[in-house]
Amino acid sequence: MTAERAAAQDISTFPDVARRLRAVDWDGVERALWEMGCAPLPALLSAKECADLVALYDDEARFRKRIDMERHRFGVGEYKYFAAPLPPLVQSLRTDAYPPLVAVANRWREALRGGRRAARSAGVGRSSAPFPADLGRFLGRCARRGQTKPTPLLLRYEAGGYNCLHQDLYGEIAFPLQMTFLLSRPGADFEGGEMLFVEQQPRQQSHGTVVVLRQGEGVVFATRERPVRGARGFRRAVLRHGVSRVTAGRRLALGIIFHDAR
Repeated sequence: MTAERAAAQDISTFPDVARRLRAVDWDGVERALWEMGCAPLPALLSAKECADLVALYDDEARFRKRIDMERHRFGVGEYKYFAAPLPPLVQSLRTDAYPPLVAVANRWREALRGGRRAARSAGVGRSSAPFPADLGRFLGRCARRGQTKPTPLLLRYEAGGYNCLHQDLYGEIAFPLQMTFLLSRPGADFEGGEMLFVEQQPRQQSHGTVVVLRQGEGVVFATRERPVRGARGFRRAVLRHGVSRVTAGRRLALGIIFHDAR
């Protein structure tokens, strides 16, 4: 199925990313996250900003690592992790989206702590502490566990490319939510390449969700798992994400992951 859009208002015309993010209906986003584990975001990036990010892809000085998906059997395509310091637009998306999402993350943490395996809360390794209120403090927690490499990335697929279902986990600590933004124009730059989400709930068959994005729009989704209410409290539903096959053209996307890597 196709997930419902978070808002119809075009907020990409606001002068800065922080203001655009404040205009998002975060209550609606949270409802979708509790219901499906993923939630579309409105157009947060302008066409020019998307083009500027795409143009960075060939500037090797901007990146710390390149991954060939086919070589590692992750799919067909490639992606590059940004080096520090992150481009200002990417940094702002990461920093300013964190506060509304950390509120959801801590509510999920509390729900999952009530389950039968409550000793370890989702996404914080062995720590039972809440996620810090600001990204800097959370990244400090990552650094103390040896996770110091930035994880925001650009992904590029040519015709025939796809991304296998996976989870973006880079160490003991993982923030339970992440975001992807589409930088290319569907129908003009590429065909196919929809976002895929597959969830496995305890003692049930897996089910999938397709999110169709336009240029500049995004989706926020569970990194690893989300709480699902059951007869005896909340259970853990495992979520994996990927990208369907690109049938024509070239598709680029921006991934915003909040935890750093080893």
